Amino acid sequence: MPTFKIAIVGAGPAGYFAAQALQNLADDNRVFEIDMIERLPTPWGLVRSGVAPDHPKIKTVSKVFEKIASQETFRLFANVEIGSDVSVAQLQEKYDAVIIATGSSLGKTLGIPGENLRGSLSAATFVPWYNSHPDFVGVDTPLDSNTAVVIGAGNVAMDVARMLALEPSELDPTDTADHAIDAFKQSNIRKVYVSARRGPEHAAFTSPELRELPKLEHTNVVINKADIEAAIVRAGDSPEKDVKSNLDAMLLIAENPKSEHERTMEFLFQHTPKEILGTDRVEGVVYSTPDGDVTIKCGLVITAIGYQAHGIEGVPYENGKVVNSDGRVKDNLYVVGWAKRGPSGVIGTNKSDAAAVIELLVEDLKKPKNAGDVSEILTHQVVVSQEHWQKINEAEVAAGEAKGKPRVKSVDRAELLKHAGL
Repeated sequence: MPTFKIAIVGAGPAGYFAAQALQNLADDNRVFEIDMIERLPTPWGLVRSGVAPDHPKIKTVSKVFEKIASQETFRLFANVEIGSDVSVAQLQEKYDAVIIATGSSLGKTLGIPGENLRGSLSAATFVPWYNSHPDFVGVDTPLDSNTAVVIGAGNVAMDVARMLALEPSELDPTDTADHAIDAFKQSNIRKVYVSARRGPEHAAFTSPELRELPKLEHTNVVINKADIEAAIVRAGDSPEKDVKSNLDAMLLIAENPKSEHERTMEFLFQHTPKEILGTDRVEGVVYSTPDGDVTIKCGLVITAIGYQAHGIEGVPYENGKVVNSDGRVKDNLYVVGWAKRGPSGVIGTNKSDAAAVIELLVEDLKKPKNAGDVSEILTHQVVVSQEHWQKINEAEVAAGEAKGKPRVKSVDRAELLKHAGL
């Protein structure tokens, strides 16, 4: 029976769903041996370092990942960096197919004056900082001013704003990084603006996220009712289902504004950022609005306006994603997830996306190469296997149990490797 070896680069949702699709297509006529390669000592990608800590339900998809990883034909090679430890070209030589599933980790920039001031951050930096990503522990996050501005109209912008506007003790039972909880508890921020360039009918928030906002126990949520009414008119008699449910959710918030709390999250629509003011650090944002220019004084600006993929040698990129045709890149190279289509959709979107690409990949397979695997190249690296990761996982969960949290994530690579027994 032919055994095909497939390498998947990236251990996030797209990578796991690609592995699952391969496992589903294995039968009496063919076997797929899957080697998943991950730069960090820990897998799960954005489920670990991107999903907001106060949304634990979304993280339960990790149970699916663990089931995929428990198959005999699956191996994890974590703590291995593509480029320095092994090249894509080397993988292409060894494996029958190589799948890029590295996501999009770089935040897009606004390209306006003042964007490099202290206190101007990308969500691509801020989110992994509060989510215990080892590479972002030391991010300078000044929370000493009264007001923060989040620029963007998607769920990442809303997550960021919520994390800034929450009463910090609400994060105690979550897996938020300890250093971030400490910083939030000392934060002076009491007002958070979420600004969108276009009107509410164009916002990329999802309605379940919007409907959760009024449930915040210690935070006022403010939306101008006139903005929503005007958007409803502009959307017309038969708006798309998503647009209608978003506008309905926003109208509910607008009609029932809370004002009794000291913390407030306020939405601004049709606000286009022109300049971030300040000399040594952020002091405000100048916006262009339908009523003229407006300046909002603040000490922190976080941009959440999209992501783009990090380049990998030997892989063609254009406009922040891998150049591909339905997931085919070149030769025996394929791409899935955000690296393929850009940062869109929810975690589940990656499942159907990966399944479609894997069908094409399997069609392309001829006969196995039998040319070895990545373990022959990685002779000096400390590799975290699935068994090692299970030890890390158990240690983090045990540390969390003692504190009433789902887990306490280690933020230090050396500590992670120690947990792994390496």
